[in-house]
Amino acid sequence: MTADTKTPLDHVNDTVLQLKEMRHYSKNNVELLTTQWLLFDGELSKLKQAGKFEDLMTRQGQFYDGLEAAIAELEALAVTLQPPPEEGGAAA
Repeated sequence: MTADTKTPLDHVNDTVLQLKEMRHYSKNNVELLTTQWLLFDGELSKLKQAGKFEDLMTRQGQFYDGLEAAIAELEALAVTLQPPPEEGGAAA
């Protein structure tokens, strides 16, 4: 199926899959950054660098929340784009 023959539902589903992949990597990045923060918090504070990491963790958390919202909205849209179920059996 080419981009020209994709339906709006196909495009929405493709986008949802991509956003879910981004969410997965975003979550891992937040966890890694948090781990680093916890390991080096005292040292970063002494070096006056703690604020930079706090800001990054906040921004990454906002990005993750935004991904969650976008995924939920597109999944709801995909439901509305589903074709109606076919009638079961032909009328005689």
